[in-house]
Amino acid sequence: MEQPIKILIVEDNVIIADDMQSMLEEIGYEIVDNVIVYEQAEEVLKTKQVDLVLIDIILASDKTGIDLGKHIRENYNIPFIFVTSNSDRATVENAKTVKPNGYLVKPFEQQDLYTSIEIALSNFSYSDKGTDNAPQSEDDQVVSNSVLKDSIFVKKQHLYYRIQFGDIQFIKADNVYLEVNTIDKKFLVRSPLKDYLEKLPKNKFYRAHKSYIVNVDHIDAINSKDIMINNTLIPISKEFKEFIISSMNS
Repeated sequence: MEQPIKILIVEDNVIIADDMQSMLEEIGYEIVDNVIVYEQAEEVLKTKQVDLVLIDIILASDKTGIDLGKHIRENYNIPFIFVTSNSDRATVENAKTVKPNGYLVKPFEQQDLYTSIEIALSNFSYSDKGTDNAPQSEDDQVVSNSVLKDSIFVKKQHLYYRIQFGDIQFIKADNVYLEVNTIDKKFLVRSPLKDYLEKLPKNKFYRAHKSYIVNVDHIDAINSKDIMINNTLIPISKEFKEFIISSMNS
């Protein structure tokens, strides 16, 4: 299922933090928490799902936002953006050492915040390019995507959503696009099938046919030539058939 991107705000000015939260919720993002010091942020990251962090560089504690950025880089595979009043060379050079996914200078407008998040998510980890001119409809959205540990970001209309790997049933190659079929939706992604397979968990997703990747957890039935997933017949290669039968018997 689609989940809105979950954002943690780390900002010691309560008025600015509340303003940022209102801006983000109006766009459609979900705020996991709104904290003022390093230690609180550390606890939230440890206990809750966070997809992106907005961090003020100067915090109401001995540890700075740069310390928090370093902690995130070393322990979590998520993007973060520095939000700061300081744009002097020394601060920027210091911030660059932890490789933030964005740097936003206060004061800023809602559009600036949205653009920074959009770019950070788009560029984070792996991404597919060249989807801007592709046809779109309500159910067949062309998406760009980025990989996290247990899920993948997909862009639908103006927001990025997080799709759990377990919700992907099968992927079909269709010319230059892939149809990524989830339990209740279909997305179009511009990517070679082979490259996309490398982004998926190797213990769940297999190349069942030259044009298909399948999630073995969703296979409902099998015969000599096909498997069935959610009432869809998918052709399989001889090698994949032998693999599935051997897995079933082990």
